[in-house]
Amino acid sequence: MSWWRHPWVHRILSWVLGAIFLYAAVPKVLDPRPLVTIIWGYRLLPPGPVNLVAIYMPFLELLVGLGLLTGVLRRGAAFWAFFLLSVFELALLVNAVRGVNVACGCFSQSATDVHNAWLLVLRDLPMWLGAGVLLFFPPEPQRQGAR
Repeated sequence: MSWWRHPWVHRILSWVLGAIFLYAAVPKVLDPRPLVTIIWGYRLLPPGPVNLVAIYMPFLELLVGLGLLTGVLRRGAAFWAFFLLSVFELALLVNAVRGVNVACGCFSQSATDVHNAWLLVLRDLPMWLGAGVLLFFPPEPQRQGAR
């Protein structure tokens, strides 16, 4: 059995990613206003969608976190985790190539908490890979009597 298909690997990845998504989502759900400025700083969306993303994305992150932690619709949560992390990585990568440092908006509500976009890409890459394992390599069923 490949290590990335082991049920415990999936369980641990789900718990870790679920906790990260919940930790990132809760402050944004409670107050999405700072997120508008952070998303605007990426310079990728016009004003209308920025507001919609700032309002709805934290709730999607919250649902993803709950799904991964509880195991309820885990595969769907893995899909959305992979999708969101892909969008985040792409947005960070575009700004890194542009030479624009951005406030990630992941764990801080401050638009002044600006970091090197290349470092943010590298920081988020393990989460993206973990979500990819959960989505594309479902766990193999445990055989009876196997240790």
